[in-house]
Amino acid sequence: MAAEDETPDAGTPAGVTSKKEGGSAEPDAGGASAATGKKESFFHRLYVGTGALDIIGVRKRWYLAFALLVLVCLGSMIFRGFHLGIEFEGGTQIQLPARGAQGEITQSQVIGSFQKALGEQPAETQQVGAGASATFQLRSEALDAASVEKVKKQLFTDLAPIGSNGQPSERAISDSAVSASWGGEISRQALIALGVFLVAVVIFLAIYFDTRMAAAALISLLHDILVTAGLYSLVGFEVTPATVIGLLTILGFSLYDTVVVFDKVRENTRGLLGLSRRTYGEAANLALNQTLMRSFNTAFIALLPILGLLIVGSILLGSGTLQDLALVQLIGTLVGVLSSVALATPLLVDFKMRDPKYRQQAERVRARRAKAASRETGGDFDANDDDQLAAELRKEKAYAAAAGVPARTPKARPRPSAKPRPSAKKKR
Repeated sequence: MAAEDETPDAGTPAGVTSKKEGGSAEPDAGGASAATGKKESFFHRLYVGTGALDIIGVRKRWYLAFALLVLVCLGSMIFRGFHLGIEFEGGTQIQLPARGAQGEITQSQVIGSFQKALGEQPAETQQVGAGASATFQLRSEALDAASVEKVKKQLFTDLAPIGSNGQPSERAISDSAVSASWGGEISRQALIALGVFLVAVVIFLAIYFDTRMAAAALISLLHDILVTAGLYSLVGFEVTPATVIGLLTILGFSLYDTVVVFDKVRENTRGLLGLSRRTYGEAANLALNQTLMRSFNTAFIALLPILGLLIVGSILLGSGTLQDLALVQLIGTLVGVLSSVALATPLLVDFKMRDPKYRQQAERVRARRAKAASRETGGDFDANDDDQLAAELRKEKAYAAAAGVPARTPKARPRPSAKPRPSAKKKR
C-alpha cells in the first residue's frame, strides 16, 4: 500500500475534494507536485492530463445540459420540420450559365425572368461554381412540359446565356425532373445502413469491452444523430443526399473518440476492485483528463480539411454538394467529440456503479480516507501503518521543498511482538 500511495492522485483538480460518488480524488499537499512541492497551473494540468477537470463529479449537470439540447432538437424536428431539397420533395430544376451576351448574369435577373414567365418566383435559386463554369440552378415544384418551355424561352430572351460554343444559345438552358420517390429511396437505404452500423457497433464494443460500455457508446451515438439532425432543423439548412451521407460518416469519428477514452478507462480500472486508492468514477475521470487533449487535438485536425471543404464549397464553387457534405460533418464532429467526453464516460460510470462490487469498493475507499483524515486531526502517529507513513513522507517532502531544508523521515517504532535478533557473537 505504501508504494501505491507515494504517487499523488491525479484523477481530479488538485486541491479539491469531491463528496460525490465517482467525483474527484484526494488532493495532495494543496495541489502541489509531490516531487517539487510547487502548485501546478490549471493549463499545465490540463495539458499533461493530471486532473484539471472534474467531469465525472459534475456529470449530473452535463446530463441536464444534454437533455435540454435533445429536447430543443426534438421539438424543432417535430414542430418546425426540415428544409428538404428537391431530391426529397420532387420538382423541376432548370440550369443555365451565369454569363450572357450582356455580361455576368445576376441572381435577381434570373428570378425576375422566371417570375415574368409563370407569375411566381422559383422555390430556390442558387449559384454553383465560379468563373467560366458558374451556373444558376432554379428549383420549383413539378412543372409540365409547356411551363418548362415557357420559362426557358423567357430566360433566353432576357439573359441570352452563352453556350459551350461561346455564342448565345437556348440549348445552354437545361431542365430536369426529379421524383420524390428517389429521395425516399435514399432515405430508406440510409436508415438501413444506420441500423446495421449501430448493431455492428454494439456487438463490437460488447466483445472488445463489455455490455455497459456498449450501452454507453450507443446512447452517445444516438445523441449525436438527434442533435445534428435537430440543429439542421433549427437553423433551416437544406437536407440533401449529401447531408445524409455526411451524417453517416460522422458516426465513425464519434465512435473512434469514444473507443479511445474507453480503452484508457479500462487500462486505469484494471484490478481496481482489489485496491482502495480510487473509486471507479475517479479512475474514469483520470482517463478522461489523460485523453482530453488527444480528443481535442484529433477533432481540431479533423476540422481543418472539413473547413477547407466548406470554404471551397461556399466561396469558390458556390452552394452545392461539397458544401452540404462539409456542413453536416462540421456540426457532427463538434457534437461527437463533446458527447464522447462529457456523456459516454459519465454514463459508463453510472452503469458500473450499479454493480454491488463497485459500490463496496467505493465504500472501502471512503472508509480508508475517513480513517486517514482522523489520524491527521488527532491521535499518535504510527509509522508501522504503511498508509500513514506514506502520507507523512509526502508532507515532509513538500515542507522540505518549500523551506529549503532536508526532509525528516519519521522513524518507525518496533512492533511489541518483535523479538531482538541474536547477535553474531552469541551464534559463535
